[in-house]
Amino acid sequence: MFDTQAIKDKKYISLETFRKNKQSVKVPVWFVLLDGVIHVITREDTGKIKRIRNNPSVSIALCTFSGKPTGQYFPGTAKFVDEKSANAAIELRKKKYGFMETIARFASRKKGKLVVFSIEIK
Repeated sequence: MFDTQAIKDKKYISLETFRKNKQSVKVPVWFVLLDGVIHVITREDTGKIKRIRNNPSVSIALCTFSGKPTGQYFPGTAKFVDEKSANAAIELRKKKYGFMETIARFASRKKGKLVVFSIEIK
């Protein structure tokens, strides 16, 4: 069983998404917990958003900065959130990651607007 509270202070999760040909793609991502649910903030023109739109099935595991998993993967479902939840998650990310979040947001601005999705672990 996945314990979201146990990962609250961790920095990275490995997000596994799936291409149309069912090939797995694993990337390390920042995350926040909002009401006990994992939320990921990224840009709309990223590969992970394209893959989630085609197939909302995902898996996550704790990982290092470079994406090396430090635990087992847990299956889940990604779901795009409403504007109110998105804004709350973005504010939480600013607090959690501080100055690094500002740099990342600035560096990725050409990849479209921010998109937030939640991950429900099965």
